[in-house]
Amino acid sequence: MGEPAGIGGEIAIKAWLERKKYKLPPFFVIGDPHWLAAIDPQAAIREITAPSECAARFKLALPVLPLRLAKAALPGKPDAGNAEAVLAAIRVGVKLAKHGAISALVTNPIEKAVLYGAGFSHPGHTEFLAELTGATKPPVMLLACPASGKDPGLRVAPVTVHLPLAQAAAQIDRTRIIETARTVAAALAGDFGIAVPRLAIAALNPHAGEQGALGREEIEIIAPAVADLMGIGINAQGPFPADTLFHAGARRRFDCVICMYHDQALIPLKTIDFARGVNVTLGLDIVRTSPDHGVALDIAGQGVANPASLIAAIHMARDIARSRYDG
Repeated sequence: MGEPAGIGGEIAIKAWLERKKYKLPPFFVIGDPHWLAAIDPQAAIREITAPSECAARFKLALPVLPLRLAKAALPGKPDAGNAEAVLAAIRVGVKLAKHGAISALVTNPIEKAVLYGAGFSHPGHTEFLAELTGATKPPVMLLACPASGKDPGLRVAPVTVHLPLAQAAAQIDRTRIIETARTVAAALAGDFGIAVPRLAIAALNPHAGEQGALGREEIEIIAPAVADLMGIGINAQGPFPADTLFHAGARRRFDCVICMYHDQALIPLKTIDFARGVNVTLGLDIVRTSPDHGVALDIAGQGVANPASLIAAIHMARDIARSRYDG
């Protein structure tokens, strides 16, 4: 469901309306059917009692597994009274995925500031999902935008995620880089069908530190991590200056760029293809994707939200599930 005052409901309805054009697999919404009906009174919406009913319903209506909101959702105006329902929808989705009732979970954006009052204590979806799934290692956030025409697309994975920049730089270490790269390499092979993934490891400092003149992290932390990765058979190269890693020619040489901090990864991805970016959580025992945008409170209720990122997230969830479960 995501934040009910945002654009999640609108793009879910639009994705269903575009299901034939984009050849979408059957999906259903975990949320309040009355909320969806209020967004688009003309939309065909039908309640289901179990995921097994989804495929049959999907042809004629958007299936909804009901989870009632405490208060009516007003576009652009989040209500803390609905926070528990937002969190409950995520919990239900994870439970269904872990029990094999669904192939994958696609989460609409949440408004974290509204959830904190309901006991949400995580920096974001990724950390919450790790707790719910019982992940034994920190999950990795992979962001991806698809290839289009001559553009090769992009995959990026940050070593540090939701931290202030000063703290992110301080927390970059050899072990974090190695574990992030190992998780990404395993996922690219197992979930994306890339037999020998090619990883580019980004530098932290300008010009990759200029041999220590602009910082020693590349010499003391990042380069040794790259050597360790190569020593265990992972095709990793770097550290490379980040300002030359994201033009089309550079992107063709690698399957994923391991970035040192959040914005180093997300700025290029969102610049290249803001509308179709997808967030994938690696290292979980379930498949989870998400649109790579926020709740967009400023345009909620106006009917102008673009469903492209959600459609891309549904496609990617389907493809990963097929690769992981169908071999």
